[in-house]
Parts: sequence; C-alpha cells; structure tokens
Amino acid sequence: MRFVRALVGMLLLVVGIPALLLGAGLWTVDRQSAPDGTFGAQVEPVRTPGHAVVVADVDALLRAEAPFTRQGRLRLTARTADGPAFLGLAPADEVRRWLAPVPHATVDRVALARGPLPVRLTDPAAAAPAGSPSAASTVPIDQPFWVREGIGAIEWNPAELAGRGLSLVVMRPDGRADLALDLRAELRAGWLGPAAWVLLAGGVLLIGLAGLVLLRPIRPREVVFVVEPDQVPVLAGRLGVSSLSGLGAPEPSPERQLVSVGTPAAAIGAGPADRPTTLADLPPWPPERPAETGRPDAAD
Repeated sequence: MRFVRALVGMLLLVVGIPALLLGAGLWTVDRQSAPDGTFGAQVEPVRTPGHAVVVADVDALLRAEAPFTRQGRLRLTARTADGPAFLGLAPADEVRRWLAPVPHATVDRVALARGPLPVRLTDPAAAAPAGSPSAASTVPIDQPFWVREGIGAIEWNPAELAGRGLSLVVMRPDGRADLALDLRAELRAGWLGPAAWVLLAGGVLLIGLAGLVLLRPIRPREVVFVVEPDQVPVLAGRLGVSSLSGLGAPEPSPERQLVSVGTPAAAIGAGPADRPTTLADLPPWPPERPAETGRPDAAD
C-alpha cells in the first residue's frame, strides 16, 4: 500500500510541477500584451529595387519561425514612402507565374529578437530583364486570384489557411518598382490567458493532491484472531503469552449458578460439578410442601 501511494504521489508531482511552471510562463507572457490583448512587433525596414516583396509559403515560414502564431489571428500592416502598401494572400503557383517576368525580393527568414525583427531577403537584380511587362500589368488590385487582400493592412487566421500553399505579396498599389516598406506584425491570441489559468489551477491542484497522498500518515492495521476456546493455549504459546490477559482478553468472570426456589442452601455455591446440565435435571417446580400436621385440640 505504501508503494502504491508513493507511486501515485510521484506521478501527480511529475504532471503537476511542469503544468504549474508552464502556466506561470504563459501568464507572464500574457501580461506583456497590449490593453486590447494583442502582441505587436516592428519589422526592420525592407528595401528592394524590385516590384514586390514575397513570402513564398506563409504557413511554412510561420511553422519554422513562430509556430505559436498559427493558433491566433495575425495582422500585418505595411506602408511605403508614398502611403499604404498593398498586401495580398494568393496561391503560390499563381503568384510565381505573375511575378516571374519582373524582379522581386523573396523573404527567406524573419527571426524573433528583441527590438525590430530582422528579415533576410533574396534580392533580385536592379534592372528588369529584357521584354519585361509594363508597370500596368503588375498592378495587384487587377488580379483575380487573391484569397485575402487589403490596402495598408491584412488580417487572417493562419490556422484556417494552413496547408493551402499561399504566398504573401507586399508591393505598391500601382505596382511600381523601387520598394521601401515599414512593416509591423500583430498577433491576437485569445487562448493564452485561459490556458495560463487552467494550467496554473491544474498544477496547484495536482501538487496539493500529491502532498495529501505522500504526507498523510498510514494508520496501523488491527488484526483480529477468531479461534476456538481449546486453541487459545496453543495460540498463547506461539505468541509467547502466558495467560489470556496477555492476549488482551478479559479475565473470565465467575460463572453464574442456577438456583431455583426451594433449592437447599447447601446446594447454593456448589461448583460446576453440582450444576444441572439439562432442564430435566432441575428439581420439580413448584417444590413439594411438607404434609400439614393436625393442630392440637384447643381443649388439650
């Protein structure tokens, strides 16, 4: 029984302590959010001589660099020197065919760091190849394949669009080259606060149960022997007890004697040998009275 209790208590501690620590970490992170519950980060300025900045596979980038953002709602804002930029999500094949004739930069990595987030780009050549399409053909608003789009900002739920192979495109609304972007990312994770409190409460509960299981004193067992009267001396001898009082049994009380009305006084107090063994051995009841003798004559 002690082994089982120790095993259960250790299992409760193994689960409860990590849950408590994780809940405390999530609660600390949740305290750093803005009053509206969002987490924001500025991105380093991005500049390219090309027409656009493209994230080839948004879901793959988030999964590699910031997997926690895939369980919230993501908002990306972008501005150019001339005003708000165009942002759009579209199938990767469509974006690749559309931007293949013109120079554009591809985002390889966005690292998490203190301060502005550094961005690593694969930058195109400064000059467009011969026979490139005119600027009018690179106007993003005219394209029909956008899944999400916006001017100045775009917002989407990464979990809803996961696995669809979407590309993110950021460029001027008119499609002109020589792009300079100021980007900011915001994440709204509504699950963070409730998850932190659930883990904190669960961790405290499991640790409390573990303390009860491990620290509760074990009550000694009481063993009761049921033996026949003639086996008491044998049991007393094996236990090393010389009398019945050593076994915790009370000393036998004197046995009562059966006394009936009319029993001679000499029979009272007789030992067990003089005691009737059955009802048939009892004296008759009611006892016989001696015969009355005639009273003397009053004249005598």
